[in-house]
Amino acid sequence: MSSKLLHTPEGVRDIYNSECERKMKLQSNLHKVIKCHGFSDIQTPTFEYEYIFSKERGSVSSRDMYKFVDREGETLVLRPDITPSIARCVAKYFKDEVMPIRLCYQGSTFINSTSYQGKLKETTQIGAELINDKSIEGEGEILATTIEALLASGIREFQVEIGHVDFFKGLVEEAGFSEEEESELRDLIEEKSIFGVESLISKKNISSDLKEVFTNISELFGTLDVLTRAKGITSNTRSLSAISHLEQLYEILKIYGLERYITFDLGMLSKYNYYTGIIFKAYTYGTGETIANGGRYDNLVGQFGKDAPAIGTAIMVDELMLALSRQKLESSLNKNTLLLYEGNLLREGIHLAKYFRETNVNIELLKKEDRYNLNDYLEYGKRMGIGGILYFGTPDIVQIYDIDKGTNIQVNIKDLMLGDDE
Repeated sequence: MSSKLLHTPEGVRDIYNSECERKMKLQSNLHKVIKCHGFSDIQTPTFEYEYIFSKERGSVSSRDMYKFVDREGETLVLRPDITPSIARCVAKYFKDEVMPIRLCYQGSTFINSTSYQGKLKETTQIGAELINDKSIEGEGEILATTIEALLASGIREFQVEIGHVDFFKGLVEEAGFSEEEESELRDLIEEKSIFGVESLISKKNISSDLKEVFTNISELFGTLDVLTRAKGITSNTRSLSAISHLEQLYEILKIYGLERYITFDLGMLSKYNYYTGIIFKAYTYGTGETIANGGRYDNLVGQFGKDAPAIGTAIMVDELMLALSRQKLESSLNKNTLLLYEGNLLREGIHLAKYFRETNVNIELLKKEDRYNLNDYLEYGKRMGIGGILYFGTPDIVQIYDIDKGTNIQVNIKDLMLGDDE
């Protein structure tokens, strides 16, 4: 039992020391970019009523939610998705606002999926939602915000793949698929089950050209040329309109100077059924999962009582950290300095620590114990990721130990403080 108490459940983990520091720094860098685009912070509860994320909303499957019951017998869930929570807030607090609303958030989501061994069930997201804006220019800004935030993380080699829900929807309408058949087809395409797709469409009385489009939809992926190719294989009005929309969006991203990060995937589908227009996913090497995703969801807010078009983005912080680590792009950290003082020098130690803290130096203040020598504290510093030690053994002299370099020098305290001022 004592051993079990020290372990976390499957799918969650502790993050500490330098890894936690890097995660906090990464979130701060991402957040700074999003704030520069004018988004205001909002926090929603970690758990909400189950119906906020119901099947009708288009969120995750009910079986993938963590559920519990409150004292009144209401079923609550740990949020598996933050966008429906934002939609609920907008309908409640901004019901009469007709001008654009910009909101951003940071928080964890919880998905109880057993289909991915080793996949985290609690993940951290940072995202932005643009409400009351149905313009293609707003879509361009959301994509630009996403790309600029990823660049601020330090990552350079990534692609944002963009699709459009209406391309697939138009084909489904033309083929006359029922809702159940469409759902099955979506699953087969996401699983890249070509034989499954062929088996399903063989039962439908549709043209051979349309059958070929469904069979090869996963191959409609690439640069701007893929949009030109797609226009030659379908005459469906809804699908062609989606392609035209993507071409216009690309021109906007060229104005931002970000077109090098853009590719198109007309076979892209999402597990979230509330998307109504463009959808996108960002990938990089070092992780097989998306590092960001999002899209337009014009009907979701209306399910909570306010008709409002919307588009959003979410950056997957944990996956982005993994990619940065594997690409050897982890940012350097400002390590703490340990100010170690003898017991009779408490007053001087506090004053010196205060001085350095006012110059933005992270100081750990610690009284030296007689049972430990300086080597013990140096080893302690290595274990705790401390950069150096200032040993305050006499009122006038400070011994400076650089733990990383293994060097030490002795300086007069007045010279130390004067040198810092300079």
